[in-house]
Amino acid sequence: AANQLDPKLDTQVAYSMYSVIPSPVDDSVWGISETYPGILVRLQRGDNPPQSCKAQVFKVPEPGFDPRGVDIDSNGVVWTALAASSHLASFDVRKCKDLNGPAKTDGSQCKEGWTLYQTTGPKLKGTDIPADFHYYNWVDRFNISGLGANTPFATGSNSDSLLALNPGTKEWVTLRVPYPLGFYSRGMDGRIDDPNAGWKGRALWANYGTHFVWHIEGGKGTKGKIVKFQVRPDPLAR
Repeated sequence: AANQLDPKLDTQVAYSMYSVIPSPVDDSVWGISETYPGILVRLQRGDNPPQSCKAQVFKVPEPGFDPRGVDIDSNGVVWTALAASSHLASFDVRKCKDLNGPAKTDGSQCKEGWTLYQTTGPKLKGTDIPADFHYYNWVDRFNISGLGANTPFATGSNSDSLLALNPGTKEWVTLRVPYPLGFYSRGMDGRIDDPNAGWKGRALWANYGTHFVWHIEGGKGTKGKIVKFQVRPDPLAR
């Protein structure tokens, strides 16, 4: 068939990257392509790049689709937010049983590496179809939030929130910005300003990410905002 690849020939397999992240455990870089249903790309540099570079592709499994952001924890587990299906997904390449060969170009190998976590946000009216649209995600490798090192987060873009997942219990912690502020976040990060100041010396930061900020409260002339989150270890902590 015309679409079959000849392993004896060099063949371009192209995926444009929506987001990328380097691995802290090896020489690889991971990227996300929106090519339906979503492709996770692993690029290993090797000893003499670009001649030694090797790429592998992994397709997002059903029922998930439409990845946007990508981040990685300190163990090399990759996390991506699935905007259209409202999942936070992890991929652990160490679980893969078979990674090589020309038949791997469509990304269908290593379904065992994926885990999908359904979020608990809004649904389309009258249906069970999730509609939170998680535009981006982030992994708290250094316990900036106080929720534990390597805690994965997704932006609750349609639920005015940031969503933190405990992968062990599959429970969610919701950091909500209350109405009427209209918090539509499409990006977040964490920063430690003073490692000796406890919870006061660290914070999460997230944006108002809509293109049309004048549609939120305030009307024409309204500007975007940055929201700072700090989590006390207990309600009485000072």
